[in-house]
Amino acid sequence: MPDQPKPAILFVCLGNICRSPLAEAALRAEAEQAGLAIHVDSAGTGDWHIGHPPDRRAQATARRHGMDIAQYQGRQVEPDDFRRFTHIFALDADNLRNLRAIAPADATARVGLLMDMVPGRQGQAVTDPYYGNEAGFETTWSDVSAAARALVGRLRGAGLKGTGHSQRFSTPVTDR
Repeated sequence: MPDQPKPAILFVCLGNICRSPLAEAALRAEAEQAGLAIHVDSAGTGDWHIGHPPDRRAQATARRHGMDIAQYQGRQVEPDDFRRFTHIFALDADNLRNLRAIAPADATARVGLLMDMVPGRQGQAVTDPYYGNEAGFETTWSDVSAAARALVGRLRGAGLKGTGHSQRFSTPVTDR
């Protein structure tokens, strides 16, 4: 069997300043701890925060968990993302619908809802902490950390070196 490229995972929320940067950080930490070589990034479907760092509360939460996300910069999903990444995970159903609506005809990435990776959490959104307080960011960290652990478990369990196109790592592609 020929070597496949390493998995490339993109996390997507609305503004790319709270949930998706935390998901990126959580997966980076879990993958590093597991010794997995993967490419991880985050983006938003909206353009309000392009070039801006993550929300200060997201940064503080990541720091409490040993991750520095201060250098991350908000960006918007681009058509090429659907070809560059093997998997694109939306953090809620609205962003999943938006992703499916903007996906180019030649998209190769599997697109799904992040919490579908966590047993018992299928169909649920990652908690959006933006309008709340610091405690909401900890809840978000808990959500994305559980998903990161599940993703790493699937990557390791499937023995994936590449795109993750096995059934054990596929995500739902139907609209909710």
